[in-house]
Parts: sequence; C-alpha cells; structure tokens
Amino acid sequence: MDFDPALLRAFVAINETGSFTRAAERLHLSQSAISHQVRRLEEQAGTTLLIRTTRHLTLTEDGEDFLRHAEHVLNAQDALSRRFETSSVSGAVRFGTPENFIGDGLPSLLSRFARQFPAIRLDVTVGTYLDLRALVDADGLDLAVVMALPGSQAGGTVLRETRFVWAAAQSFDFTGDAPLPLAFAPAPCVHRQVAVEALKSSTVDWRVAFTSPSQQGLRAAVLAGLAVTALPLEDLEPGMVVIDGQYGLPPLVEADFRLVWSITGKTPAASAFGQLLVEMPKSPLAHTT
Repeated sequence: MDFDPALLRAFVAINETGSFTRAAERLHLSQSAISHQVRRLEEQAGTTLLIRTTRHLTLTEDGEDFLRHAEHVLNAQDALSRRFETSSVSGAVRFGTPENFIGDGLPSLLSRFARQFPAIRLDVTVGTYLDLRALVDADGLDLAVVMALPGSQAGGTVLRETRFVWAAAQSFDFTGDAPLPLAFAPAPCVHRQVAVEALKSSTVDWRVAFTSPSQQGLRAAVLAGLAVTALPLEDLEPGMVVIDGQYGLPPLVEADFRLVWSITGKTPAASAFGQLLVEMPKSPLAHTT
C-alpha cells in the first residue's frame, strides 16, 4: 500500500509535539484536518496507531512500529528532494582542470551541477598545472585544480593526495647498455620537474627519448615500450607497471591536487561549484603492479 507523505508528516508531527493542536499549528492546518488525516492513516493501515485522552496521546505498539517506518520514509524523501533541488543562483563559472583530473568523477559532478544549478553557465578550460595556476593568478579563471609539490606555497584546499611513481610498459626491455629512455612533456612541466630533480641526485644515465605536450601521447609512448615516465600513481593505465627502484631510479615525491581561487573568483555561482568539488569522494590510490 502507498501511504500519502502528507499523512505521514501529520502523524510524525503529532508524536513530536504531543498534541493535535500543536501539530496543526506546525503544519498550518486546522485541528479537524489533522484528526481527519490520522483517521485516514489508521483506516489505510488497518489498525489503531494512537490512543487519545483528554490529557495524553499515547502510541500503540503498532503506532510505535509505524512511526519508525514513517520517519525513515520521510527522511529518505527529504534527502531525495535535497539531492535534486534546483537553485536560483545564476551567472558563469570559469573553471580550470588538468587533463588527468577529468576522469576522476568529474563528468558525474558536472552533470549533478547542471541539474542543481541550471541557471549557471560553466566554462571549463583543460590545461597544464602551471598554465592553470597562471590563469587563476591573472584572474582568467575563477577557480582551478592544480598540483602542489612539497614545499610549494600553493595554498587552496586539498582535494586529493597522490604520489609520483616511475612507470613503464609491462613489456619494457632495458639492458642498461645505453642511457635509460624517458618520456616527458616539454618544459615547464610538473611531471618533468619532479623526475629531473630526483634524477639529479642519482647516478642514472638517462636521455629524453620522447616528447609530447599531451598526457595521452606520453602514455602511448610508454605503453609502446619506447620509454619510462614519471606520473601520479593513479594515472597508471592497464599495461603499465611501477618500476620504482629498478635501473637505479630514485624515489619520487608525494604531492596533492588542490582547488585554488582567483582574487575575484568566489562569486555565489563559483562557490557553489567549488563546494561540490570539495565534497567529491576521494579516489583511493591505484595499486602497484
């Protein structure tokens, strides 16, 4: 049987206030309307839910059980309403994200944001960490996701922690007779910076064998067995393995993704989107293979 939520709310209000009169005041109804709703509810349930005297209201045993289920139904309905509630907030949000952050739950978040804030236009820029940071500093973006390395003054809110690893194809074959081939994006690049800084303190003989500004291009080169690269652990793709410690490679640093804002960026629209980013589930780090 389907119970009318309005009847359930009346029943819960009577229990919480202890009075038909006060329940009617809370729900902006007449006392007779509240009494009628309770009678309808009892007829539908086929049992007496409460006993009313001149001084007290007492729930029956069935009423206690019914109350528990009614509260559960109403709480679920309220949560559903909040989940899909739209907002009157309007305007535009200029958001920047690195290429390797797009697939991390962002598509579903963008869909959720569009449903909840249909009057807000979202302009998304995909770029490198350094380019996005520069755009935020120049007020070209309202907010952006950037990567912060140890010791940096990145500021902002930490969205997710990560660490860099050396990655190669499962089929990568290196005899050590020549410099270790590496794949990097052109400088300036955070991934390249992390790798080169670590290599300075090692005895590894290396060379840049492949260069591409695209993360997908670099991954293609790695998967083809052409070179080794440095990337965040969760960016590993099927066919890649972590080779930390092999070939004399030094350990790499930990880092984190942060949400940073421009000076004028915290408009109501941008703040609403930023809050959703902060509330995104934190993805666990990928397992090494």
